[in-house]
Amino acid sequence: MPALLKAFLEQALRPGFALGEKFRKLLRGRSARLVVTMGMPGLVYRFYFRGHSMKSLERNILNFCGIAPVRSSFVGTIEAKASRQKWLAKMAALGRKAA
Repeated sequence: MPALLKAFLEQALRPGFALGEKFRKLLRGRSARLVVTMGMPGLVYRFYFRGHSMKSLERNILNFCGIAPVRSSFVGTIEAKASRQKWLAKMAALGRKAA
């Protein structure tokens, strides 16, 4: 996880906002969509590397605060200009669906 994201989460998910007394999950009932972009193909990361950093973020941060379900999208080979419009359209569709 990038250091800026980790620092943001540490500041945003402070006790009193994300966790209550006796580790009560204050963000229960909320959901999340995580979008990860990378240079390698997304399927390689998901199946060969088993998406370890996504699982860690979901289990150790989001679920700990009560955020569930957590859905994830992997966008691979972002340098390929030919597929850029395709994944931008996919993310726009996911945004419209969530709203």
